[in-house]
Amino acid sequence: MHVKFRQLAASAFLLALSAGAAFAADPPTGLVMAPQRWQTGMQAPHSPVQARIEHLNDWVTVIIVLITVFVAGLLAYVMWRYSAAKNPTPSSVSHNSTLEAAWTIIPVLILVGMFIPSLRLVYYEDRTHDADMTIKVTGHQWYWEYTYPDAGGIHFESRMIDDEDLKPDQKPMRHLLVDNQLVLPVGKNIRILTTGADVIHSFFIPSLGVQRYAIPGRTIETWVRIDQPGDFYGECNQICGMNHSVMPIGIHAVSPDEFKSWLVTAKTKFSNASLDQPARFAQAATAAGTEH
Repeated sequence: MHVKFRQLAASAFLLALSAGAAFAADPPTGLVMAPQRWQTGMQAPHSPVQARIEHLNDWVTVIIVLITVFVAGLLAYVMWRYSAAKNPTPSSVSHNSTLEAAWTIIPVLILVGMFIPSLRLVYYEDRTHDADMTIKVTGHQWYWEYTYPDAGGIHFESRMIDDEDLKPDQKPMRHLLVDNQLVLPVGKNIRILTTGADVIHSFFIPSLGVQRYAIPGRTIETWVRIDQPGDFYGECNQICGMNHSVMPIGIHAVSPDEFKSWLVTAKTKFSNASLDQPARFAQAATAAGTEH
């Protein structure tokens, strides 16, 4: 019986290892930042904003753990010290001014200790005053549109690659790979402007610390500075309709020289394939109506 149990446990362990290895075999080469199986922590930061987000998260986690341990210990002590066995006659004390002042002032100080760094982070990630370039992101049902205003208005659409179109080695990255990635240079302060064409979307890349709503009729700003070349993946994380789950975000970060070369190619590649803005909106509305 024990031998069979050990064999079953070993088989389950090997199966888990093989599943993890299959998922880790991402088709893109180089640095790939994407969700992993059983991941509980944040993705490694690759921008100054995400580095500060991670630092704030660690700081708040330490505070929460200390509070939890203190309260649990205090409850255990009270249950032991003031149990009915030790205190057959109930206390008649109705209040304690010192304790009441302490449990009011101390939580306020703790909240201030979290509020100040949080507020500084909000202002830090809001915008950059030294932008090297600007990218406009428009959310549609259910794809993304990217525009490069500083590069002659290059714009193109980015859609998820359907499962049936994936190659065998791409299967582990299903629901993340897109046909046209957003290409950005590393080491540059990039202004990101988000808006929506139909409903509210959310542009979210965890490893870069980018998360902004894309709201119709509004333009919302944030920024990013990617620290090294690679592929960074995210998702629309605002429920935007029945195909909300098929709006992945793919960013391909390259060196500044490679980015200049890509711009030359992109001007040719996307110049004939693009439509005017009203036509794109009409097509999106028609598609949404047909699918509903």
